[in-house]
Amino acid sequence: MTQTNGSIFLPRMSATSRTAAVAVCLSIACVATARADAVASLRAFVKDVQSGQGSFVQTVTSPDGKRTRKSEGTLAFQRPDRFRFVYTKPTEQVIVGDGKKVWLYDADLNQVTVRPMTQAVGATPAALLAGGALERDFVLSNVATIDVPASSSGAAAATPTAQQATSGLKWVEARPRNKDGQFQSVRVGFRQGQLAELEILDSFGQRSRLTFTQFDSRAKLAADRFQFTPPKGADVLEQP
Repeated sequence: MTQTNGSIFLPRMSATSRTAAVAVCLSIACVATARADAVASLRAFVKDVQSGQGSFVQTVTSPDGKRTRKSEGTLAFQRPDRFRFVYTKPTEQVIVGDGKKVWLYDADLNQVTVRPMTQAVGATPAALLAGGALERDFVLSNVATIDVPASSSGAAAATPTAQQATSGLKWVEARPRNKDGQFQSVRVGFRQGQLAELEILDSFGQRSRLTFTQFDSRAKLAADRFQFTPPKGADVLEQP
């Protein structure tokens, strides 16, 4: 799978954007909890939070740190197996999980790519959004910072980046047990129990940082929010 046309779901979409888009959903509803550390908050999210919606700003940084790219969008999810992730700037792209299939729409290409939910999600950050097995699929660690020098949950401490060490946030790292995936790790940052940032390190060494605003973990979401009808004239590619 190529760096520019792959995703943790399907090809043909921006790799870094799509990886970040779905990864954000693994941590989004942790705003509903305030526990002893970030690992505990993530575990509580997977156990307790059933839905949420909000906005984000995403910054992607190249492996050498010399290039950045920004985008904006909205997200929503409803367990089990339903989510909607929409990029609004600079271009329109949409990911929808309807419980059975995952739909990826690229407005510039006027193309829709479809895969079965079980094949598209797997042991990815999206699995946590959809209701995946946290401890089975991921190794969790608190990220040691000045404010959090050790773990109170029994999870080992990971080393922070310079930005994370001085951010004032509590961070948890989730590493997939399957080493053959398209991302190396996902880190989620909390401020006073509230979700603040998410950072994804993909298999190419690119970092995607997402900053969240206006997140509501108690929103009542209509069922049709997680349905997708291909636009008229769009090419639809079904993949196994």
